Amino acid sequence: METATQATEAANPLLLRVEDAATLLTIGRTRVYDLVRSGDLKSVKIFGARRIPRSAVEDYIAKLLKESEEVA
Repeated sequence: METATQATEAANPLLLRVEDAATLLTIGRTRVYDLVRSGDLKSVKIFGARRIPRSAVEDYIAKLLKESEEVA
């Protein structure tokens, strides 16, 4: 039987597939790969599979917010 903690962890994985990161950022998969390639979005490879740490998505959003405040 699955506990509430396990259900929460499953709903909020630490590592996201590129498609999941794209959904969170409301952008396309190709754009996520562009961000990874440019170094703006950190990622890791696990046995050839590209994964985006949830914290990297949050860091990227924080960076965007900071940049928008500097412009305003």
